[in-house]
Amino acid sequence: MAIISDFNEEEQKPAHSSPSQSESSSSSFTASFDRSNPVAFLERVFEFIAEESDFLATETAEKEIASLVRAAGKKKREQLKASEEREKAERKRREDLKASEERAKAEKRLKEEKELKVEGTNKEESASRVPNKGNGLDLEKYSWTQTLQEVNVNVPVPNGTKSRFVICEIKKNHLKVGLKGQPPIIEGELYQPVKPDDCYWSIEDQNALSILLTKHDQMEWWKCLVKGDPEIDTQKVEPENSKLSDLDPETRQTVEKMMFDQRQKSMGLPTSDELQKQEILKKFMAEHPEMDFSRAKIS
Repeated sequence: MAIISDFNEEEQKPAHSSPSQSESSSSSFTASFDRSNPVAFLERVFEFIAEESDFLATETAEKEIASLVRAAGKKKREQLKASEEREKAERKRREDLKASEERAKAEKRLKEEKELKVEGTNKEESASRVPNKGNGLDLEKYSWTQTLQEVNVNVPVPNGTKSRFVICEIKKNHLKVGLKGQPPIIEGELYQPVKPDDCYWSIEDQNALSILLTKHDQMEWWKCLVKGDPEIDTQKVEPENSKLSDLDPETRQTVEKMMFDQRQKSMGLPTSDELQKQEILKKFMAEHPEMDFSRAKIS
């Protein structure tokens, strides 16, 4: 609420003087301004002017008042427009800042995910070793080789070792190998189950323990002997051709398919199943030229 303070009249003269008058008079005006009803305030102003002067009776009063109203209104509209533009610019600045922060967070998250993926791939690659000539691995305390049907383990022992000093326990999913009175040389869960009744061990040249393990699943390459030991990269396994010739036709076909798929994957090329799907799609496209296959995907 606006209050115009009182002040005493200096002289009791008309409020509106003729141009020839050199002296002016002033009068006090008091009114309260209610923001919800500004017209009432204007009515009081005009009443005061009418009482104190004859300005409203002049021919130019209405035009001068209208001009003042237009000027004040224009100024107010410009102020409101400028304020609105400032608020709009501030909102846009905050939105742009928020969008920039979100983009930065998203880029950081993607970068971290990519780094983790690369790190995981590097760890996996570093953890997998190239197999030895027998498609197994040579370790510090023992070595092992494999075919699709069996695994052969060679454990060096002191020269002159007798069978009665050997501990060799072969179970379906577990293997324990060592010498009596000493910590086990090998002990742990096998990579895959074996057939205990078809497994054997013997001492070779009194300085090496030879163990033959017959695989239960004879269509899979082992990555390690016991879980937790270093693993080989099974995509780099290379079976001997002479061994393939000993297999029955169905098993040989399956093995050759596995070898082909492993080579294709290592080179980033489609597997035999994927190539077959591509051939089927090409044949279907040739038989139906009227159809659009531009977005066709093979999964």
